Amino acid sequence: MKHTWPISSFTDAARARITTARIAAAYGVPPLERTRLSAALSARLRRCLTKSGAWQFTVTTDRGSLRVEVAASPAYGEAPWVVTAPCPEPAPAAVGDAVAADAAALSEALLGADEDTALVLERLAEQEELVAFHRDELHQTNQGVLALHAELDAAGRAQREAFAAEREARREAEDARRRLTFLADASAALTASLNHEEIVRRLPGLLVPEYARTVDVWLFDAEDERAAPSVPRPAAAVIAGRTGRPQYAAAHPGGLPGVEDQPPSALHPGRPLLCVPLPTRRAPLGVLTLTPPGERWNPDDAVMLVELTRRAGGALDNARRFEHNRDIAETLQRALLTDLPATPGLRLAARYLPATYGLNIGGDWYDAFRQPDGSLITVIGDVTGHGLHAAVMMSQLRTALRAYAVDGGSPGVLLTRLHTFLHHLQPDLYATAVIARFQPGEPVLTWAAAGHPPPVLRGPDGRVRTLDAKPGAMLGIPLHQEISDHTVPLEPGSTLALYTDGLVERRAQGIDPGIDRLAAALGAFRAEELDADLDGSAERILEPMLSDSERDDDVCLLLCHIDSRVDRHIGGHLRAGS
Repeated sequence: MKHTWPISSFTDAARARITTARIAAAYGVPPLERTRLSAALSARLRRCLTKSGAWQFTVTTDRGSLRVEVAASPAYGEAPWVVTAPCPEPAPAAVGDAVAADAAALSEALLGADEDTALVLERLAEQEELVAFHRDELHQTNQGVLALHAELDAAGRAQREAFAAEREARREAEDARRRLTFLADASAALTASLNHEEIVRRLPGLLVPEYARTVDVWLFDAEDERAAPSVPRPAAAVIAGRTGRPQYAAAHPGGLPGVEDQPPSALHPGRPLLCVPLPTRRAPLGVLTLTPPGERWNPDDAVMLVELTRRAGGALDNARRFEHNRDIAETLQRALLTDLPATPGLRLAARYLPATYGLNIGGDWYDAFRQPDGSLITVIGDVTGHGLHAAVMMSQLRTALRAYAVDGGSPGVLLTRLHTFLHHLQPDLYATAVIARFQPGEPVLTWAAAGHPPPVLRGPDGRVRTLDAKPGAMLGIPLHQEISDHTVPLEPGSTLALYTDGLVERRAQGIDPGIDRLAAALGAFRAEELDADLDGSAERILEPMLSDSERDDDVCLLLCHIDSRVDRHIGGHLRAGS
């Protein structure tokens, strides 16, 4: 369908616009497209009328589209203006192509043509309401997102703070573990020694450089040194020694737990000093003065240092007590060791060596004396234990044996009486012993043993035998026993070795290999060497036997040598020397 009108006035233009709107509505052009079409057409017609001249308006509907054309006469040489719009459906009836020319009809037609505009405006209002609704929703959503971001930020900060607190707690726990480990290791190192000088030497090595830059150990060697030290000491150290409380001397307070603040030291004004007393059960035995490894100490490190100093004080006190008791015991023991009697034809040589570590003083002892009948008694023994108690018991056994020997009696009888004596005197103390008797007029050695390593006898030909006949049990055990005597022939040039287990026993090897080494060392001598220098021979026996540097037991060795140049029986010599 095609409609064509001439346009020469505004009335013609209005009728063309109205007709176009009706046709578009009849062919189902959507209101929005109709409004756009009408608005564009009105603008074009207004432009044409302002130019004057003859214009032709054409509306064509064909194949689902609406085509509007405004063309000028060919004289203007202007290209036609064309606009199209889709037509979804054909018109249900023919649309008239004339609009009434009177004003009333035209006005009504114009009002009807503006219905599309009103509909578009109504739709636009709805869209504006919808946009406003969505704008509110979007604003609320934005507010929620902002609130969520704020919560996430707060949660992130809380998480970061929790992580920081965890790292700090872990660091503090690691520092505490490190301090406890150091304290345990340092305490073990200090208490491992019973030499107070060694403990003093170890202290700086333990603390420098991690916990202190310098370490000074001031020990009170005399009761009045705390009041008047022999060398200049910091005032804080003197106060610590007098009061028994830790002191901190610096230009600013240290804030260290349990430590009193003092002014800077006049001896070291530019360095903070931590002066900690070395405590004992009675009074401080010295003061430890430290300078910090950095500017100042961590309070926890200071607490650890005070505790370590307390333990060092205990270790030093124990070491001094041990050294005091050891000196007493050693003095007592050496005072009780017998001067060997001189007997023509019979030489005696003895050696005693304390253990190289431990208490050093045990119950090892030897003795040699004559009985009223002229017999020579030689004895070597070992009381269990170490220290003053063992030394005292050794002295009592030695005295008891000499008392029993006055009444006579063979070695077995004497050991039996010592067994009874020890069992009643000290039921929880035991001893071992060997007694050998050289009897006048008889070239025979009589001996008896009670739980002791067997004697070793070297013959004049250099052959060595172990006198391992059945011995008695240890002295003092809760058992009645009668200890038997044993005899063996003696010839000039023979040498008897009595010893304690410290000479031959090693924990990793036992006692038998040691006895074999002793027998080999004794058999290696020539008779002339033993005749000429029995003391030197004893020394040469000890050297290979004690090649290891540390011994945990005392050592006793007693050599009894019959001179090989003797032509008479040993008994005559003994009688001559009695």
